[in-house]
Amino acid sequence: MAFSTFGKRLAGGMVAMALMGWPSLRAGQVGLAKIDGAIGPATATYIARAIDQAAAEQDACLIIQLDTPGGLLDSTKEIVEKLLSDTVPTVVYVAPAGATAASAGTFITLAANVAAMAPNTTIGAAHPLSLSLTGGEEAGSNDVFRTKMENYASSYIETIASNRLHNVEWAKAAVLHSACTNAGEALRLKVIDIIAPDLPSLLAQLDQRHVGQTILHTAGARVVDIPMAVREKIFQMLWRPEIMFVLMLVAIYGIIGELSNPGAILPGVAGAVALILALYMSTILPINIAGLALILLAVALFIIDVFAVTHGILTGGGIIAFFLGSIMLFDREPAFHLSLGLIIPATILTAAFFLFIIGAGLRAQFLPVKTGPETMLGKTAAALTAIDPAGGQVMIDGEYWKAVSQTPLVKGAAVTIVGIEGLTLHVKPKS
Repeated sequence: MAFSTFGKRLAGGMVAMALMGWPSLRAGQVGLAKIDGAIGPATATYIARAIDQAAAEQDACLIIQLDTPGGLLDSTKEIVEKLLSDTVPTVVYVAPAGATAASAGTFITLAANVAAMAPNTTIGAAHPLSLSLTGGEEAGSNDVFRTKMENYASSYIETIASNRLHNVEWAKAAVLHSACTNAGEALRLKVIDIIAPDLPSLLAQLDQRHVGQTILHTAGARVVDIPMAVREKIFQMLWRPEIMFVLMLVAIYGIIGELSNPGAILPGVAGAVALILALYMSTILPINIAGLALILLAVALFIIDVFAVTHGILTGGGIIAFFLGSIMLFDREPAFHLSLGLIIPATILTAAFFLFIIGAGLRAQFLPVKTGPETMLGKTAAALTAIDPAGGQVMIDGEYWKAVSQTPLVKGAAVTIVGIEGLTLHVKPKS
């Protein structure tokens, strides 16, 4: 009887502690990371940190809410490898309505333990296009290389889909034939596992689901946001083609400006720093070499037109080359491209910069000297004394000057100034 009484008291105490929120009896916790935009190095770092944090806090799972047009292959591989490590159960949730998991997003979605989508979302179109392992490699121009990339991407996504028991044939079609589908069809084809309109619905459907040897307990779980760190936000914001394009313009303006106006210093320093940063970014971002060549050709045409009498023909060609080069510069990956809203003003600004600023600076360097002793060359003066190789004296512009002449001259003779050496004028008889 005493034991029974003790058991009742213990049970009552445990219930009381549960109601008081004793940590060991609290409801489960789920981590939430959000990706909205292109996949890049900052995204890979963020997802890796979110997975490690969710594992450290023993979350029931980590939900990655995804909306992306695609991204870089290297960064995608880092994310997929982290998802396949099974550090913590992961759920990739393509949401909200209207979101897409295109290109790199397809790889990431299929790599999760559970793939989920909100209604009215899409997944697919994972053809590698001209993605390369390094941003600066020109892959799209070589059919053999393109075929190798397609075979590699197809094999890679097949391995991912097979590992997570998703539709392998559809996954391969997404790479080889740019297959794309909506949430309902994706569920029917077993590309994904769940369709959920919102997070509470997703948590309800995840509850009691087996993930490997783990049973998820997510019903009523508390969702804890894992936001991007400040450095990741800054890196994500800066690591954009728009930023690299602006850095290229600063490098062009600064370096050319310094060469046309030697001694300004600040334009040259700014241009050199911008050039180094742009070169560093070009090792990651998917640059099209043909586009870069057109931009450099445009700069050369602008400069040549300053000296050549072409009546603006070269400048017109430079404007066209710059515009086309800017469009082509990031055309290898849809997630990284420049908008016309940036390209058109940049083209106009660059043309104006070379026409009015650089052109004026370069032309000024070839104008006749208008101040200083050099302005006396070619002028006529009267000899105040006899002048011979040993010297004499002349007056010009109200000043007395020592003068020498290889031809002896008499006092009062008209002389022409042909040279200046320090404070001595070289003269000759006036023709």
